[in-house]
Amino acid sequence: MVLEGNPEVGSPRTSDLRHPGNQGSCDLSPPGEDAQPGEEPIKYGELIVLGCCEEGGEETKAQRGEVTGPRAHSCYNGCLASGDKGRRRSRLALSRRPHANGVKPDVMHHISTPLVSKALSNRGQHSISYTLSRSHSVIVEYTHDSDTDMFQIGRSTENMIDFVVTDTSPGGGAAEGPSAQSTISRYACRILCDRRPPYTARIYAAGFDASSNIFLGERAAKWRTPDGLMDGLTTNGVLVMHPAGGFSEDSAPGVWREISVCGNVYTLRDSRSAQQRGKLVENESNVLQDGSLIDLCGATLLWRTPAGLLRAPTLKQLEAQRQEANAARPQCPVGLSTLAFPSPARGRTAPDKQQPWVYVRCGHVHGYHGWGCRRERGPQERECPLCRLVGPYVPLWLGQEAGLCLDPGPPSHAFAPCGHVCSEKTARYWAQTPLPHGTHAFHAACPFCGAWLTGEHGCVRLIFQGPLD
Repeated sequence: MVLEGNPEVGSPRTSDLRHPGNQGSCDLSPPGEDAQPGEEPIKYGELIVLGCCEEGGEETKAQRGEVTGPRAHSCYNGCLASGDKGRRRSRLALSRRPHANGVKPDVMHHISTPLVSKALSNRGQHSISYTLSRSHSVIVEYTHDSDTDMFQIGRSTENMIDFVVTDTSPGGGAAEGPSAQSTISRYACRILCDRRPPYTARIYAAGFDASSNIFLGERAAKWRTPDGLMDGLTTNGVLVMHPAGGFSEDSAPGVWREISVCGNVYTLRDSRSAQQRGKLVENESNVLQDGSLIDLCGATLLWRTPAGLLRAPTLKQLEAQRQEANAARPQCPVGLSTLAFPSPARGRTAPDKQQPWVYVRCGHVHGYHGWGCRRERGPQERECPLCRLVGPYVPLWLGQEAGLCLDPGPPSHAFAPCGHVCSEKTARYWAQTPLPHGTHAFHAACPFCGAWLTGEHGCVRLIFQGPLD
């Protein structure tokens, strides 16, 4: 998954048809007041890409030289394989812009379809065009809104897209550069943030192109609402899931919904690109909450609020946990060698000599060894020498993207089969969270590398042996 940022442009707000504003909220500044020079920008929230890592190359021979180990996951936990550089990054903060760039619905026109291109020739005028038939179209024009900031997300690299997103494969491989097979829309969605407290962020399907327009063609799912307005869905849709109980120790996965062009919430279609929309869910909204997941049919993003990030563990806390785990001097129960999690600074090209390895079916932690192979069941299948269970045998990697963690608990569990380590509550939450895949499938996946989870629970409790002395 790759994101690129451009802070200069945004997209219009269509929610004014349903959201007249936050009445009773406290104004820190008058509507439309621009940020002062040197003033710390107000953060609306952060987007974190799930599964942003790439598989590493073949490892070198194992410590004793007899067997070549499995391929290592080079998980970068919040930055790209080549590092976060300029606009290309995998964790992005949305902050209040120096100048408001919002637009809001203004006028709706009924027009002959052949005249649509002429009516939309003004690039300074944002609009949405709904083609109802070969002879009839509806155009909704927008005007400037000084109360909002807008951010667009999509596959296109054009300047009007704030964050450029590319597909992430189920195994964690990120597609670099244009992909002819990409299922992410060039103008996938837009996030609209109020410039006044409580700085509410809302998500909408579709973004505006270089001509400041959104086109919903004759075959696109679209309809007239009971109040006479227009709405529609994009080809592959924008799905959102809000966690139940917030993104905390008590969280539980919510229900996946589809967001329309105007920000209404619907149940899922029969398949991702079906023309028949789902049912309107009137008691739910498109307001992003801490822990909301956004799926763009090829990439999934996690939304974290500033308040939520304050409850998340810090990188210093994660490093302290690593050092504490190593200070306990866990040992390989067979080789009796001391094990230690490597520092994130050394990278993840291949496991370290002291790297802990785990049998993901039982959770017994060992150092690397070359025996117990069951090649008739696959190159990574090994028999645990302690309990005799046969299953994948992989190196353990500490998850380093703190924003994906529900709590600052100790690293006690690992995802199966990738071996990324985190707290028990974090592991159980993601193992129970189905992520969209393809046109109608859902799979739980490791949030750090994107690998599909396997086994009965998708994660395993780690069983370390302490030092004999």
